[in-house]
Amino acid sequence: MPKHSPSLRLQGLGVITVATALIACGTLPGTAPAPAPLKAATGAPLQNCVALATQFRFDQTQVTSATPEAAGALKLGANPVPAHCLVKGLMHPRKGSDGRDYAIGFEMRLPQAWNGRFYYQGNGGLDGTVQPAQGALGGGPLTGALLQGFAVISSDAGHTGAQTPFFGLEPQARLDYGYQAVAKLTPMAKGLIAAAYGKRPDRSYIGGCSNGGRHAMVAAARLGDQYDGYLVGAPGYRLPNAALAQLWGAQQWATVSTPGATIPHPMNPSATLADLGSGFTPKERQLLSSAVLEQCDALDGARDGMVQATQACQARFNLQKDVPTCQGERNGQCLTVAQKQVVAAVFSGAKTATGQPIYASFPYDTGVSGANWATWKFVNALALDPLAVGAVFSVPPGRVDPLKEDVSTRWPLFSATDDSFRESGLSLMTPPGQDNPVNLGALRARGAKMVLFHGVSDAVFSAEDTRRWIERLDQAQDGKAADFARYFPVPGMNHCSGGPAADQFDLLTPLVQWVEQGVAPQAVPASVRGAGHTGSANAELPKDWSASRTRPLCAYPTVARYKGSGSMEDAASFTCS
Repeated sequence: MPKHSPSLRLQGLGVITVATALIACGTLPGTAPAPAPLKAATGAPLQNCVALATQFRFDQTQVTSATPEAAGALKLGANPVPAHCLVKGLMHPRKGSDGRDYAIGFEMRLPQAWNGRFYYQGNGGLDGTVQPAQGALGGGPLTGALLQGFAVISSDAGHTGAQTPFFGLEPQARLDYGYQAVAKLTPMAKGLIAAAYGKRPDRSYIGGCSNGGRHAMVAAARLGDQYDGYLVGAPGYRLPNAALAQLWGAQQWATVSTPGATIPHPMNPSATLADLGSGFTPKERQLLSSAVLEQCDALDGARDGMVQATQACQARFNLQKDVPTCQGERNGQCLTVAQKQVVAAVFSGAKTATGQPIYASFPYDTGVSGANWATWKFVNALALDPLAVGAVFSVPPGRVDPLKEDVSTRWPLFSATDDSFRESGLSLMTPPGQDNPVNLGALRARGAKMVLFHGVSDAVFSAEDTRRWIERLDQAQDGKAADFARYFPVPGMNHCSGGPAADQFDLLTPLVQWVEQGVAPQAVPASVRGAGHTGSANAELPKDWSASRTRPLCAYPTVARYKGSGSMEDAASFTCS
């Protein structure tokens, strides 16, 4: 991980860092030992449920209901959730400056058999909905915090779906969405737990994917003393940058798409969108995926239809040479010169007219063939991102036409403030100090931990952005980042799930083990969602893969490498090195 660490060459493995070799030991040369693990949580039985509706008191909080839920009344995938108490309520009800009624809506699910832990469930997108407080994890319905016995809270981040995205026109609603809802809900939730069980949580965790991952990363920077473990999935920690990059990308795709071609608008049946996908069709995306696979599949020692050595692949793959150039009409077996120019530009990352980077580059990976990849690049870039850019991130807010927007002019509005919006869009959305995360040293000092994961083929939030962040963290922490933060890229996976990938895994259990037992995660089991899966099977898996294929997710910078023998469908045949 550390760029400045000395390196060595091991036969068959290429160049690795000394720090990498010592990661599994939990120490790095010249550093103080990692702090001892925090005391493990102990459980307690639920003492109160229905009474919480009338007896619980907390400033600016209304509990609207508290009802027992029988075992199996709620399911996560095919898994029945144990008996628990469902508490619903709201915090800080108010009349907004726009005349609308606002509040931070929430629900908490309190298990009858509680494990002594609290989990804050960060939700995705623009929030606005109180999702069931299951503590559902990225990677499919393998498990969730509620199933594991955590008390779990979920919220709408301070606005309702009917107010989305117009909440961005109300300054306090913006702030609640950005970070203040989490800060307000956290102490209340701990107080509610104390009222229900007779004691406060021993250990507290926060996690989510996409915007939920952003919530967790922002909490690490702003609420470092409130949580012991941070589970950060596909973090849109630079969400304004990524959204503007989406607009920029849409304008690039438009130059090679079919003029006048349209598709139905996903949220407005009476409207249509430009068919950007006609500029890079499913067959053409599969062509690119196959070319990446041809060049990079064997870099991890196995030709198995998966590219584990992501960084080595970026050096090996060459779009211009490795993908055929059309000499005549497009037929799905080649890309035109213009298409290659657009693909190269989008993967290199959005830039202003003067060449200033707006967002990160994207790694070439096999998941470019995934339907989720296309949805984000071609549909959401027109249907969702313009709303967030104009209404939530800009000062002053204003309407955005994605295919005509001057991104160079829009970019400064993310940093602007005025008399109404006293905090900029970038400030309220991004973690303080994300460019040089020295402030996270406090997490290491007290024994808190972070686990990050990201689909390498995420089309909206770049895995390269997360990789660069973990590198910056390591530099800012003088090579000590592996003591308290580890990053697990998921090859082939799209945004939070999907794509040709082993996208089902549990990173919460390893995070708890790291926080409370001192066992640092290095190789985490992951499996595919093949035919017959008890939840929802992944239709994008190659037909020659076993329906039960497994792989280890490896802590960056290690890579899952084939041992040279054993089934290529079994994680036991691979090692993280």
